[in-house]
Amino acid sequence: MSNPQQLRYSKEHEWLSAAEDGVATVGITEHAANALGDVVYAQLPEVGDTVTAGETCGELESTKSVSDLYSPVTGEVTASNQDVVDDPSLVNSAPFEGGWLFKVRVAEEPKDLLSADEYTEFSGN
Repeated sequence: MSNPQQLRYSKEHEWLSAAEDGVATVGITEHAANALGDVVYAQLPEVGDTVTAGETCGELESTKSVSDLYSPVTGEVTASNQDVVDDPSLVNSAPFEGGWLFKVRVAEEPKDLLSADEYTEFSGN
């Protein structure tokens, strides 16, 4: 398993792309997707919602369990991935590509996000 170097990671197993024009993309890591098992339902934040770093903003349900989705940053949601709502298995099959979850206009970014190497060490993968 390889964590893309250009992303940053939270200890809750979400990833964050670099912000383009102040907007970053959020998803869950391959490690988290594998731990969840087959994702069958996704409840994502809606456009216009305000999310807060470290707080719950949705949930993912798998054949094994239900897991809260945490935002790695504070800001306003600008897009929610309808493809994942329609086909939650994208979270498992393409966690770093088509399985992204939402986009957020970043108001505040925590200082404790991890690099790919730090996250690999943290997650043991």
